[in-house]
Amino acid sequence: MTSPAELCTGVVAYWSRKVLDEDTYGDYQSMGLSNTQYEILRRVVAAARPVRLRQGVDAAQHLIDRQARTDCADRYRDGASGKGPWQ
Repeated sequence: MTSPAELCTGVVAYWSRKVLDEDTYGDYQSMGLSNTQYEILRRVVAAARPVRLRQGVDAAQHLIDRQARTDCADRYRDGASGKGPWQ
């Protein structure tokens, strides 16, 4: 079974790459994200943009993976409060 933190990491990393590539944000609900996950995505993309400019796409993608994993693990460290991973 996929943990809430792992699920968050996967969707945030996926959408962060799309946002970085397309340089536009969509609606968090159409992405299937919670408000909290969308906030994480925005932080991840904000951190990845200057890295992409200075160090290239590969470095930005590594940062996306690392920061999404860290931020999602922090968000769900105590579980999902019984409300499911989309909270």
